[in-house]
Amino acid sequence: MGVKQRATTGRKSAVRQRVARIPSPAGPEFWRSPLRGPWLTALLGVVLLAGITVLIVTGLLSYAAYNPNVAAVNDKTPDKGLLGFYLFSWPTHPHWLYRLTQGTHVTLGVVLVPVLLAKLWSVVPKLFALPPARSVAHAIERISLLLLVGGVLFEFATGLLNVQLDYVFPGSFYPLHFYGAWVFIGAFVAHVVLRFPLAMRVLRERGLRGPLREPAASQQEPPDAFGLVAPRPDPPTLSRRGLLGLVGGGSLLLFVVTAGQSIGGPLRGLALLAPHGGPEPAAGPDGFQINKTAHGVGIRATDTGDDWRLTVHGPDGRTVRLSRDDLLRLPQHGARLPIACVEGWSTPDQGWSGVRLRDLAALVGAGDRPPEALVRSLQLHGSFRVAALRANQVRDPRSLLALRVNGAALSLDHGYPARITVPAAPGVLHTKWVASVTFGELS
Repeated sequence: MGVKQRATTGRKSAVRQRVARIPSPAGPEFWRSPLRGPWLTALLGVVLLAGITVLIVTGLLSYAAYNPNVAAVNDKTPDKGLLGFYLFSWPTHPHWLYRLTQGTHVTLGVVLVPVLLAKLWSVVPKLFALPPARSVAHAIERISLLLLVGGVLFEFATGLLNVQLDYVFPGSFYPLHFYGAWVFIGAFVAHVVLRFPLAMRVLRERGLRGPLREPAASQQEPPDAFGLVAPRPDPPTLSRRGLLGLVGGGSLLLFVVTAGQSIGGPLRGLALLAPHGGPEPAAGPDGFQINKTAHGVGIRATDTGDDWRLTVHGPDGRTVRLSRDDLLRLPQHGARLPIACVEGWSTPDQGWSGVRLRDLAALVGAGDRPPEALVRSLQLHGSFRVAALRANQVRDPRSLLALRVNGAALSLDHGYPARITVPAAPGVLHTKWVASVTFGELS
């Protein structure tokens, strides 16, 4: 072997030795933070347990608010089977109910993002641990962990994109989020059953305040059997109190720039992350948020002109056609209701006036206790061109075919010539540019 060849071989050997010394993510020496440990993971896990439980409950309430079992119109989820259970008719009291539940769902989901990222950071060594399965029980645990982490990331990502009206994912948000939620809920429940007693034991043993008072030089937790504590940690650069302060500060900042979209008042102008946040759109009676413009859904000027007629169908086949002037000659009623949408934003209460839905039902022989209603819109593009309302929503005296808002005729973007307003219902059921209403049993 020549000198040149021996030198080349020596260099390759040196490179291989240096590469061999680089720790692998699967090894304990790769993760060097002195802050990781069972106490930090347990504390973040308990916070997420409380927050995600509220997210699950408010998410299921949002599903119920769409009247999922009425005529298979509002619920676009295919083959939902037992997952599409429906326990009760969504109430109409109080009128701000959906504004509260969905505002909580969206705002809390955004606020929990820093906590979720910190929790994933605290357990990241476990995600890379080898071998992937030491036994059948361990394999089941790892699979449930994969579903848990994948599910929570999928749900948070699609939810945040939906809030921003940024539909870059394949398919429809509604079924994707629905099925992803059930995968995540199953993994979440299994994880809580397995890990919650352990987390509570760790917190009882070390307390909540003691670890936060420790000086930065002694931040590392005692050696553990879970593989979270670094065997050779780097020198501390941040205390546990500082880390939790950063997480809490990030959550507080996200609350400030999100919550105003549903709370309203002075905070509305700070709702920078809301698709319809910031200052009110304009002054005047129609100066409140809209989700879709008439142009955006294909409404043409000829669709809403003098030739427009509302067609009302009754359960026995009786039909009437009414112009806007005909509707204005009927008894007019008023209600102060918000518009609250699935993206978490809502308007302040607006003063709507028009014809009660139950009075329209009476015109076509639906009687004093009108049944469910199917509402069709003139819009050409987008979902919910047809929406279904339950009987309790139709019978509520505040449920209107609205013709005016805040004392003025509806603007085109707010649904002229007529739109539906229903207390406590999601915004998509407040159908704009109404073409027809059909009363009858739809289930």
